[in-house]
Amino acid sequence: MKSAEKPDAAEGLWDAKDVAAFVKASRSWVYQQAEAGVLPCLRVCGLLRFEPGAVRAFVRGDHLPGASVIPIARAGHGQ
Repeated sequence: MKSAEKPDAAEGLWDAKDVAAFVKASRSWVYQQAEAGVLPCLRVCGLLRFEPGAVRAFVRGDHLPGASVIPIARAGHGQ
């Protein structure tokens, strides 16, 4: 994603940089909110990823309190 572009839902999952650009916040804020369970995210092999629709719902205030970090294990690694 180029720095001047906004993230697009067609891109698939967003990373913290995409979310930060969308909400006009720092990446550290995104990580803090995700780790605190406020901003819904997925953990893919140790990386945080975000569903664009969930981020948009969060911004609109349509998120559920106590959002969670959902771990997604790599195939063949016991989970």
